[in-house]
Amino acid sequence: MAWTRDQMAERAARELRDGFYVNLGIGIPTLVSNYIPKGMNVQLQSENGMLGMGPFPYEGEEDADLINAGKQTVTELPTTSFFSSADSFAMIRGGHINLSILGAMQVAENGDLANWMIPGKMVKGMGGAMDLVAGVKRVVVVMEHTAKGKPKLLKKCTLPLTGTKVVDLVITDLGVFEIDKAGSGGMTLVELADGATLEEIAENTEAAYSVASGL
Repeated sequence: MAWTRDQMAERAARELRDGFYVNLGIGIPTLVSNYIPKGMNVQLQSENGMLGMGPFPYEGEEDADLINAGKQTVTELPTTSFFSSADSFAMIRGGHINLSILGAMQVAENGDLANWMIPGKMVKGMGGAMDLVAGVKRVVVVMEHTAKGKPKLLKKCTLPLTGTKVVDLVITDLGVFEIDKAGSGGMTLVELADGATLEEIAENTEAAYSVASGL
C-alpha cells in the first residue's frame, strides 16, 4: 500500500518546526497546511505577497481576492500581512524562509531538481521555484514515486533543471529519502511507507541509494 496524497502531506508536516517561515508549492505541498501540529507557530509565505496564510476556506466562504501562488483560495489570520510580490521574493532571495516544500517531476540522486517545465508543452512561466531552491535554507520535495510507471528518482534528470544539488529530502508515496547534497552526495532511504517494501522501492527507483540501518 502506498501513501495517499494526504498521508504524504502529513509526513511532510513533520519537517515543520516552531517559528518556521514556510513556503508551500502547488499540488500536494498545499495540503501540508492542513497538518500543522496544534500549538506550533508556523508562518506560511506565498510568492504573490502573503505571510501568515490560514487554512483553505470552507465551501461558500471563499474570497476570490485571497489566493495563494497556485491561485487557490485561502483564508487570512489576525496576523496575516500583505505586500508586493517584489517584497515576497526579497524574503525568499534573502534567505529568510526556513523551509520550502515543493512538488517535482524528477529528482536526481545528487539533489538536482526538475519541476518547472516539460519541453514542447505550454508553460505560463517558471514561477518561483528557481528562487525558492536558491534562497531557502531547506528544500523538501513531495511527489509520487513514479509517473506512468516510470521512475521519478533518477541518476540524472532528463527534464530542464530548476536547480542543481538543491533537494534535502524527498517524500514519495513509497518512502522517504535523505540527500547529502553538501557532502559526499548520495541518497539514503530512511523510511518506508506503510505496507511498502524494499523490493518495491528498488523496482521503481533508477537512482542509486543506500538503505538506512533498521529498515
